[in-house]
Amino acid sequence: MMASVGKPAATRSGNQLVKERIYGSINRLSDWLERNDYKGYDTFDGLNAKFVRPLTFENKYLRMTLQQGVRRFPLNLRPFLGIRKNHSTKGMGFLARGFIRLYQASGDAVWRDKAEMCLQWLIENRSPGYSGACWGNHFDYQSRSSYVTKDIPSVVWTSLIGHAFLDAYDCFHRERFLEIAVSACEHIERDLGAYREGETHCIHYFPTSKHQVHNANTLGASLLARTYLHTRDESLREFARKAMQYTAQYQRPDASWYYGEEGNLHWVDNFHTAYVLDCFKYYGESTGDAQFDRKLMDGYYYWKNAFFLPDGTPRYYSHKTLPLDIQCSSQAIDTLVFFHDRDKDSLPLAVKVAEFTIRHMQDRSGYFYYRRYSPWVVNKTPTLHWGQATMLCALAGLYKLL
Repeated sequence: MMASVGKPAATRSGNQLVKERIYGSINRLSDWLERNDYKGYDTFDGLNAKFVRPLTFENKYLRMTLQQGVRRFPLNLRPFLGIRKNHSTKGMGFLARGFIRLYQASGDAVWRDKAEMCLQWLIENRSPGYSGACWGNHFDYQSRSSYVTKDIPSVVWTSLIGHAFLDAYDCFHRERFLEIAVSACEHIERDLGAYREGETHCIHYFPTSKHQVHNANTLGASLLARTYLHTRDESLREFARKAMQYTAQYQRPDASWYYGEEGNLHWVDNFHTAYVLDCFKYYGESTGDAQFDRKLMDGYYYWKNAFFLPDGTPRYYSHKTLPLDIQCSSQAIDTLVFFHDRDKDSLPLAVKVAEFTIRHMQDRSGYFYYRRYSPWVVNKTPTLHWGQATMLCALAGLYKLL
């Protein structure tokens, strides 16, 4: 039989081998998640250290020291400090998105059932007492700017989970899933508030915070815009436009964005930049508003050129590579896959990042390590949303496209 017209057989065979390696990694990770009941640690769960937290005397700086100490120590101290593995709302959102992608790629009902399990868990574990569906952490969190107790909703968590429900609606066509996304938009509009600057605004990270953070702002806007695509509610589109305009005007001369605009938030990192890029793309595709396209693509090429080594190693900051952080890998793969229709070189780079990460960051038992500080110093903590869930989601998107 004559071979089908297309890429040479050797190339097709190479692609097939890549797909097999990606799928093997996904299966090992999925098995690990099942064995652990979809529970793990979180990068910022240090304040759950019931044996040590009393020694902070609830002082801001001591809370921060405990939280960051647990996060940054090369060994996993959590079992010794009384911190238990737990479910994660953001983790379950990323898992839902990953399982939906695997179902779309394979048609296997096993993946559909796993996605529906995650979505149902999210419906049952919303933060209570707000105007709409929203989600927060299962631990208290002390940042440089604010202290947030567990279950206080975050626009980052709520928006990313809202996208999972929109993915589910697009795939399964159940009104219930769209209703959850609409409800999440109502929370963003009514409960979070926004910093006003001229004709623009910046959506607050938490109901209790006031600082301006670009990835949080644009994630909220991206959910509003993508929900608008389904509902045609003009208030969602306008709210999203003003938020995107705020972040667009703060793009720096080299096309990057700081994490935030306060003086202590002036850094540029890999995965927060990628979030912002995803959000500008969601906004444009959902609303038909092309006014930010130039800024989007300038930002994308800055990010692609600044944050990757030739072998696919994802750099953490614009000025240095280490630590090798699993979130840099997962979000890089996801964003590169998302931009495959704009950049013919994005998919080969996504494969490089995936193969590098599987080779250097995946444990034999299936889960992915949190960080590599050097070839010899590795933090092997099995973080759930920061690593396992985001990697499953990213690898599933890559597998679906290959």
